[in-house]
Amino acid sequence: MRAWAAHLVLLLACLIAGLSAPAALRASEVRLKDLVNFDGVRGNDLVGYGLVVGLNGTGDGIRNSPFTEEIMANILERLGINVAGEQFRPKNVAAVFVTAELPPFARVGSQIDITVSAIGDATSLLGGTLVMTPLNAADGQIYAVAQGTVIAGGVSVQGDAASEVQGVPTAGVIPSGARVEREVEFDLSQLTSLRLALRNPDFTSALLIEQVINKRYGRGVAQMLDSGTVQLDLSATRAGTPARALAQIENLRIEPQTKAVVVVDQRSGTIVMGDDVRISRVAVSQGGLTLRVQEDPLVVQPNPFANGHTVTVPRTTAGIEDSGGTGLAEVPDGTSLAEVIAGLNALGVSPRDMIDILKTIKAAGALHAEFIVR
Repeated sequence: MRAWAAHLVLLLACLIAGLSAPAALRASEVRLKDLVNFDGVRGNDLVGYGLVVGLNGTGDGIRNSPFTEEIMANILERLGINVAGEQFRPKNVAAVFVTAELPPFARVGSQIDITVSAIGDATSLLGGTLVMTPLNAADGQIYAVAQGTVIAGGVSVQGDAASEVQGVPTAGVIPSGARVEREVEFDLSQLTSLRLALRNPDFTSALLIEQVINKRYGRGVAQMLDSGTVQLDLSATRAGTPARALAQIENLRIEPQTKAVVVVDQRSGTIVMGDDVRISRVAVSQGGLTLRVQEDPLVVQPNPFANGHTVTVPRTTAGIEDSGGTGLAEVPDGTSLAEVIAGLNALGVSPRDMIDILKTIKAAGALHAEFIVR
């Protein structure tokens, strides 16, 4: 009796776990902060023009990059060294552009990563040091100052008759290489409403976001304005501050809805299809026709001591081979993504042939998805 009761309890536990598993393990659900951008919570691009020094003979040629000489003279003059009329011919300096992103709510004194890229004829920035460089935003104001040792992302070797380059040695990064000197004037706490901008606009997804936020608070807090915008009434959240309200909703999860899309890259033969791609009933046949032309010229020489000339006689072998293809295969109506892939693999076609087949199916009006070719 006890054994039967134990088996019954185990069976009920498995049944409950099986019923609750689909609700708990919805892999397609995405957090709200991964789907939208919060209005005002954004970074700002910074750019600067500087000089990298300490290179091992891989810097700019001053004759080919006169701006390098100009910026070097300006830096030396700021340090109190008068170089007017002097001729510079160093090979260990390079003019560079410095780029960075000022993250939202960055405070004075915080550090950010920067990217350094050569703009002259320098061959490598490996081992170089970026001299103090101001970074400006679109308004022309200086928001950060960069300096540090460049970590180049490549290597190059060169000899008298050959050279080899791997990666991009003319660009590199400096982790935490810039220090913030000015803050972006934006007071989040003064906002009374906030807009959520969907990264991939969709009416259904926007409606789901509105519903999940209103369900979280039990009242009308969010309102869908269009396919890409949901407006949030911060006062109705009663969270105290806008920052608290965003913290309460950013981890809410929904299952976003997207359009059916097929993206192909002809250069690499890559095919990416969404789960909602459907194909109407259609017949597919893929055949192969191979043309072969082979040249084997024959050199004919005259006999010894004969008065003649060496002649090259052309020899060409041409042929056409028809592999017969893979026959005609039927794709049923309403076929899903997995069935399409299984059917194409069953035909034994290569990725590039799959691209041609998908193009033809789209031209026939049987592919119900947006078709993007890159």
